[in-house]
Amino acid sequence: MHRRLTPAINLAVIYGSARQGRLCDKVAGWALTQVEGEGPFSVEAVDPAALDVDEVRARLGRADAFIVVTPEYNRSFPAPLKAMIDATGPEWRGKPVAFVSYGGVSAGLRAVEQLRLVFAELHAATIRDGVCFANAWNQFDETGRLADAERAERAMATTLGQLHWWASALRAARNTVPYGQFAA
Repeated sequence: MHRRLTPAINLAVIYGSARQGRLCDKVAGWALTQVEGEGPFSVEAVDPAALDVDEVRARLGRADAFIVVTPEYNRSFPAPLKAMIDATGPEWRGKPVAFVSYGGVSAGLRAVEQLRLVFAELHAATIRDGVCFANAWNQFDETGRLADAERAERAMATTLGQLHWWASALRAARNTVPYGQFAA
């Protein structure tokens, strides 16, 4: 039996697309199944298409860490994701962000690179490793099952390990000295 010695890391998995018929439901669903269960995370989905701004803020505020699931649209990330990020602010400070991206041949990596700049401005720490799906519409079946999951599961395990380390360290730091309050 696995005993947790420290409180679970509160992890928000953020849906980055609001399009009708979006592939994001399948990709985010896959990500959620990778972190749910008996492990170091307590997981909460954040879907800006289904929640109002106050509920989004509350869920982000409770989080110790984030996974942003983002497609790449026109070499960037979706406008609804940027609107959600811009409608919040302090909820991100001093917390780590990991990415699961998808798209065509670039696998959403151009969107991730731009998001790294946005999150740096919000004082969030982005995780180096992530998960990306090239030509994602060919990788998930109609039920959301990933056809060849081994590579993606290995990448997710690495990402979650890094995310857990950063979330634990940054939560301890925030609890010792609240972010933005420095001793003189």
